[in-house]
Amino acid sequence: METRDATPQEGVIRFDLRFEPVDNPAEMARPEIAALDGWRGVLRRLRVIGRDSARYGGFGFGNLSCRCGRDEPPGRRRFVVSGSQTGTRARLGREGWAVVDAWDLARHRLEARGPVPPSSESLTHAALYDADASLRAVVHAHAPAPWRLHEPLGLPATPDGIGYGTDEMAAAVQRLVDGGVLAPGGVVAMRGHEDGLLAVGRTLDEAGLAFVRVLAAALALEAPS
Repeated sequence: METRDATPQEGVIRFDLRFEPVDNPAEMARPEIAALDGWRGVLRRLRVIGRDSARYGGFGFGNLSCRCGRDEPPGRRRFVVSGSQTGTRARLGREGWAVVDAWDLARHRLEARGPVPPSSESLTHAALYDADASLRAVVHAHAPAPWRLHEPLGLPATPDGIGYGTDEMAAAVQRLVDGGVLAPGGVVAMRGHEDGLLAVGRTLDEAGLAFVRVLAAALALEAPS
């Protein structure tokens, strides 16, 4: 079991991660992975997930997840999430995903297993799943237009100065859900995380389509009149 400490560097895990490496990718034979890889392919073609040497210091950006359990209590609503710094891969297959089994938001701690460590945004995904049991998918993507135009688009937003992967971000998105501001099929702008947006849904399709609709609406606002 590996433990990773918090770090301020962009694109790197910033919480207490208890990670169990899985050497045999066959153990990751989960039905959720094909759907996740399909949506990741769409978002990668839209250049809102991936890696670009000219963006964000060259680190990978964007991630997505979906729940793989049913009626677990908060802190144990297991989910599959894309692996940390896998942005250069065209497809992840079984080798690029991790299963998050448990977490403790108060202690900023997360337990996961897989061929690769989970995304650095995994604690935010966990917080959303804790906040609303009906949520079963989260898409985190980076798109300058809807992030910049979140107010005219009517998107809720987390406060300035809250960075990705932090307990402050986890608490901020939970407050939006608890207050009824962020519901299934909704999108939120992460003002303290450049170009970052989160889409949530009761299904992966609902979350993915919510993000695409917001992206299209933002591009329409920017189009010449």
